[in-house]
Amino acid sequence: MTMNSRMSRGSWRSAAVLLAGLMGATVLSAGPAAAVHGAVPGDFNGDGYRDAVLPAPGATVAGKRAAGAVVVLYGSKSGLSATRRKTITQNTAGVPSSAEPYDRFGEATATADLNRDGYADLVVSAPYEDTADSTDFGLVTVLWGSKSGLTTATQLPLPTETPPYSNGAQFGRDLAALSIGGGAKAQIVLAGRDGAVRFQGPFSRTGTYGYRSFDQNTPSVQSVTLGDFNGTGTPNQAVVTVRLSDLSGGQVYAYPEYGDGPLMGNGLISASGDVNGDGFADLVVGDPDDPDVVGMDGALGGRVLVWYGAAAGIGEDAEPVQITQNTAGVPGSSEKNDAFGGALTVADLNRDGLADIVVGTPNEGVAGKNRSGEVTVIPGGRTGTLGAGSYSFNQYTAGVPGGNEMDDFFGTTVSVGDVNKDGKPELFVSAAGENNFTGAVWVFPGGTSRPTATGTHVFTAASVNLTQKDSTLLGGNGLLSVI
Repeated sequence: MTMNSRMSRGSWRSAAVLLAGLMGATVLSAGPAAAVHGAVPGDFNGDGYRDAVLPAPGATVAGKRAAGAVVVLYGSKSGLSATRRKTITQNTAGVPSSAEPYDRFGEATATADLNRDGYADLVVSAPYEDTADSTDFGLVTVLWGSKSGLTTATQLPLPTETPPYSNGAQFGRDLAALSIGGGAKAQIVLAGRDGAVRFQGPFSRTGTYGYRSFDQNTPSVQSVTLGDFNGTGTPNQAVVTVRLSDLSGGQVYAYPEYGDGPLMGNGLISASGDVNGDGFADLVVGDPDDPDVVGMDGALGGRVLVWYGAAAGIGEDAEPVQITQNTAGVPGSSEKNDAFGGALTVADLNRDGLADIVVGTPNEGVAGKNRSGEVTVIPGGRTGTLGAGSYSFNQYTAGVPGGNEMDDFFGTTVSVGDVNKDGKPELFVSAAGENNFTGAVWVFPGGTSRPTATGTHVFTAASVNLTQKDSTLLGGNGLLSVI
C-alpha cells in the first residue's frame, strides 16, 4: 500500500453525503456513505460448490472510471482459481442499465436462493447510479442463478415518492438477503439515505415479488441485516443509522417497521446469527468509533455489541453484551483509533453449531505498521462470557502471503463460506488499501477446528484481470469511507 487513506476517501463523489432522516437527528461531519457488507459465497450454478463473490466497486469499465464490477470465482473440489471466473458489469449482456462513471456497481452484494429453485442468486447495488428520478438515486439488480450460472438479471423497483432527501437517495448503500422458506420467508432489505426498503417473496426470475415496504421511521440508514430474532420462521430486519452527533456511531433498531425505538447501544455495521445456539438469531453490531465522551458511549479502539434473540424478540430495553480487544480471551489490546468492529460477519467456522463472530480491525497497527489491519474470530458460546478461545490473523501471521504494510487496511471486509465442499468453511478477508488501493482478498482454508493460515491464497485485482493502477477496491471498500 502506498496511497494515504484520506486520498482514498477523496476519490469518492463529494455529493454522497451523510444526512439524517425523518427523526431530525443531527449528523456529524463525515465522508461519503459506504456500503459495509459483501456477499457470502453461494452456489450459483448448482454444481454443489459455492462460488465466491469479489466486488470491485472502483473498477474502470470501458473507460468509465469507478463504474464498478463483480468478479465471481467458481468453487470446485480444489477450491478457487482465478482462471475459473466470471466478471459482471453493467455492460454485461442482460444486466440492466450500462456502465457509467462512479456508479459503483458492486458497492454492496448479498446472496440467497430467492426464488427457491436450488440455485443461489446474487443481489448487487450501484448506489450512485443516476436515474430519471435523481442524481445518485441508486439501482439494485438481482442476478439469477441457473445451471449455466448467473446469466439473467432483473432490476428491483425502488420507491419514487418524494421523501426529504430523494435527490441522492443512494438506495443500495448496503444490502442483506435471506431465504429460509417460500413466500415472505425470502426477503431482501436495502439501505438508503431516506430509509430502508424491504422486498418480500415470493420472487421470480422475471422480476416479480410479493410485497415491498419503505420504512422511514429511522434516521438515514447505513447498514441492514435480516435474522429470525424471535423464532417465528420469518426474517426480521434490523438497521443501523449513519453516525449521529453525540454518539460513537449510529442508532440501532430492531423491528423498525413497527416503529420501535432505538436499542441501547450503537454502531455502524450489523450482522446476525445464532451465537449461543438457542435457536434464535442474535443481532451483532460493530461500533468501531472511539467514544466522544469516555465512559459514556462507545469504547476505546472500538467494540462489538451482541443482543440475544428470544421468543419475545429483542426489546428496546435489552442490554447488549460488549466485546472489545480488552475482553478476556480476545487477542491484542484496545488502542485509540483501532476501529475494532469496522467489518463484521457471523458464521459457524468451527462447526460446533454455534455462530462465531468475525471482526475486522482495519486500522490496527501490526509490527510497527500503522493501519495494516487485523481480523479476529470470537467463538460462539452457549454459556459464559464471549471472548474465550478467540484468535486473530494479519499479514504478519506465518503462512499469510503478502507483506504487512502501512495503510493496507487488512480486514476491510470479511465473509465466510465453504467453496470446496469439504465441510470446513473458508474465511475471506479483504484489504482495500493493498497495492495502491487496487485491493486484494485472502482465502484462509477451513481447518479441523478453525481456518488456518497454512495454504492461504490471495487474489489481487491484477490476478483477476482488473488491470487499472489504483482504486479498484477488490473485495469492497467496507466502512473505510466513514471510519
